[in-house]
This record gives sequence, C-alpha cells and structure tokens, in this order.
Amino acid sequence: MNPAPASSPSTAVPADASRPAVEVHDASVVYQTADTPVQALSNIDLRIGEGEFVSLIGPSGCGKTTLLRVIADLEQISSGTVLVNGVSPHDARLARAYGYVFQAPALFPWRNVLANVMLPLQIQGRNKAEARSVAQEHLARVGLAGFERKYPWQLSGGMQQRVSIARALAFEPRILMMDEPFGALDEITRDRLNEQLQQLWQRERRTVVFVTHSIAEAVYLSTRIVVMSPRPGRIVKVIDSPLPDERHLGLRDTQAFMDVAHAVREALADGHHE
Repeated sequence: MNPAPASSPSTAVPADASRPAVEVHDASVVYQTADTPVQALSNIDLRIGEGEFVSLIGPSGCGKTTLLRVIADLEQISSGTVLVNGVSPHDARLARAYGYVFQAPALFPWRNVLANVMLPLQIQGRNKAEARSVAQEHLARVGLAGFERKYPWQLSGGMQQRVSIARALAFEPRILMMDEPFGALDEITRDRLNEQLQQLWQRERRTVVFVTHSIAEAVYLSTRIVVMSPRPGRIVKVIDSPLPDERHLGLRDTQAFMDVAHAVREALADGHHE
C-alpha cells in the first residue's frame, strides 16, 4: 500500500472511543461433539470503542478466531450477549456494519482485481458504473492503482491480501475484522503490510479487530492488546498501548515497544499457568 489521498468527507469515519463499537458480556461458546462437549470460549467480557485498533493474541486453539467469528455473526454463542454498534451481530451483518478479511485472500481466480472488488458492491445492487468507481477508489487506497486488470494469479501473496482488504473496505464498513491476514506471508512482506495497514488506520480511523499469533505485530498495530488463555479461551489481560498513534517500524527498537512486548509475553505465560 503506497500513501493514498486523505479520505474524502463522504468516507471519513469519525472515531469516538467512548462509544462502544463491540460489547461482549459473559459470552461462552460450547461445541457439541460426538463424544463430549468442547468449550471454546469461557465467560468473555470485552468492550471495544469506536476507532480503536484491538488485537486478539493467544496460543493456537485459544478461541481468538472463534471470538472474532462470534462478533461477525459467523458463530453463535452458547450463553451471554454480544452487541455490534448497539445491535445483535446478526443485525449488524445485515446492515453491512463490518468488513471481514480472512487468513487467505479468497479471491475468484477467473475475475480480475477490479471485478473481485466490485462483486460485493454489485451483489448489494449498486449499478456497474458506481461499483467500478468505488472499487477503483479503494484499490488506490491500498496502493493497487494500475493493477485493476491483473488476475489474482499474477499478484504476490501480499498484493492479493491487499485486494482482499480493498474489497472489505469497499462498502464503507464502520468495523474491519481481520483474521491473521498476514500470517502466511514472509517476514519482509508482513512488516511492510503492517506498516501500510497502520497508515490506513491512521487515515480512516475505522474500528479494527485483528487476530494474530505475533507479539511484535500486535504491539506495533494496536491501541489495545487482548491476551487470551489456552482453551477454554478466556481473557487473561487487556494491555493498553502507551505507544504514539502514528507509528513506524523503527519503534520496534525502542524501549517502550520492548516493554509492551514483554508485558504481552508475561501475560501469555500467566495464561498457561492458570
């Protein structure tokens, strides 16, 4: 993603962290299996304010993705309550309140980049000219202007994921949910996309809920870091970041960054010992 023009008044999203974007209260998820029930999440309480960048981090199988999917109405809770923008996840999904970026880009190989981004807009009923204009705008925002006619197989993994992000942003969601979007990329590409995602968040200040296994990624991107325990997933600690809002990769060499990373590492260790 190269630097993009500032958001126009029609697309800028005012942030107010005092207003909740996501509220989870005493939520649990239990899967019924053939032999014995499996508890994925246990008594989750979490509040995410408008315009925050919140990362969920924890060991594999701790329920990070399950929690994200619950918020996105892709999984159902067994008990408790969840609100997204003050309504149920189901109603928020119908209102197109959020965009979702999966671990893999999930692009249609027979559609070019522009057509992939246009598709959800056309499904919504927008005419072709409007869908094209909006898709081109968001491709420019993620640094892919000029790649509209390329097909997914002609792009690198990082570029494919940027197409996926543009597609998620195209219908102007107030919340962006991201499930380890850079986990399969090499470290150099991942670092570059981390920096560009942070710049995108700076420009638009959408609420972001981000799942990751990487301590460095969580610390670099987040205004708050939610540390989860092994299954059944519980919230061990929520760490507020003291780092400045505007960040660059050089921050990772500072003492402040290392202090936050150490706090996350300790919380992860505490979760294993509980």
